[in-house]
Amino acid sequence: MTTCNGSSTGNQKMNRRKANMKFKTMNNGHSTGNQKMNKRKRRMAVNTISNGRSTENKKTNKRKVIFVMGATATGKSKLAIDLAIHFNGEIINSDKIQLYKGLEIITNKVTDEEAKGIRHHLLGTLDDPDQDFSAADFRLRATEAIEDILNDGKVPIIAGGSNSYIENLVEDENGDFRRRFDCCFIWVDVSPIVLHNRARERVDQMVAAGLVDEVRGMFRDGGGDYTRGIRRAIGVPEMEAYFTVEDDENVKEATKGKILANCIDEIKENTLKLIDSQLGKIRRLKIELGWKLKRVDATVVHEKSGQDAEIAWEHGVLKESLDIVKCYLK
Repeated sequence: MTTCNGSSTGNQKMNRRKANMKFKTMNNGHSTGNQKMNKRKRRMAVNTISNGRSTENKKTNKRKVIFVMGATATGKSKLAIDLAIHFNGEIINSDKIQLYKGLEIITNKVTDEEAKGIRHHLLGTLDDPDQDFSAADFRLRATEAIEDILNDGKVPIIAGGSNSYIENLVEDENGDFRRRFDCCFIWVDVSPIVLHNRARERVDQMVAAGLVDEVRGMFRDGGGDYTRGIRRAIGVPEMEAYFTVEDDENVKEATKGKILANCIDEIKENTLKLIDSQLGKIRRLKIELGWKLKRVDATVVHEKSGQDAEIAWEHGVLKESLDIVKCYLK
């Protein structure tokens, strides 16, 4: 029987015993070859997870970072949380709209219940709804968060749909990130037809959860520039047509209802356009830049509902992703 790296289980067990012996030796303060533990080895001891898996590549001395990528509504956030639970991780948000406080429904931020106690960095941290936060800003803040997480002996997991942020972080012009960090890219993918249907359903769920009331508060605060900050979020500019006539007594209620329906349809259409754009960027990273993306197909999950969907998630998406990360953190 072979494992993720192609070695036999017998060889793997022997290697694992050797690795455990080496780790125990390091923890006792002794180094191989009777040499003193150097700075890198001390950092290695700090960044070794308690179950024996390592957050540092022993061959390259690069520290390990996991990326969970995918289009809107594929299940990135759920997978990132599940992985963080299994591998003692913390999550760094890479969704440019979820950086801002407010609009919890439209931005689809994870709730406290969904987060399951996992710490999230760069999630709902910007107070000013009009503040610009560039890809360079993200690179700086995300790198700081990665270092903090690793220095705490935990696994950094970056998750979000803003691929321009992720690309700018990994492919910085000086190549510094690639020199310092070893990356594992997990791509949660869903067939386009199924994903489009799921996205439409999610917009309906957002409307039922209070999307209209949530955006109304922002509109009555003066509207604003829809090209900046949190107001760029899909669901905000699309609703302006409705709020413009909502309190107009000269407009019939039936007409208002049609305008609202058209606004919701526009939100759905723009969400589908976003999905297609995200998928195009991911494919470019894979094909043109040569990123080694490990694709995990979540289509069957979104074809089901309720308990059946949860079972499909655990036996398919989660199991495959756990296997990928276990191999990566060896």
